[in-house]
Amino acid sequence: MPKIKSSRAASKRFKKTGTGKLRRNHAGKSHILTKKSRKRKRKLRKSTSVNHADLRRLKRIIHD
Repeated sequence: MPKIKSSRAASKRFKKTGTGKLRRNHAGKSHILTKKSRKRKRKLRKSTSVNHADLRRLKRIIHD
C-alpha cells in the first residue's frame, strides 16, 4: 500500500493545536470590505476552531 498523500491546500489552511483540534481563519476578509462594519472585520481577524462534524474528515486529509 502506498502512503496517503496529504492535501497541500488543506495543510496550508488548517493548523493543528496541541490538543489535536484544528484552527481555521474566517472567510470573507479579502474583498468587499466597505459594506462590512468595523466590528465585523475585527472579529474576522481572529482564528476559530473547526466544527466537530468536520474534524474527523479534515484530520484524515491533513494527517501531519
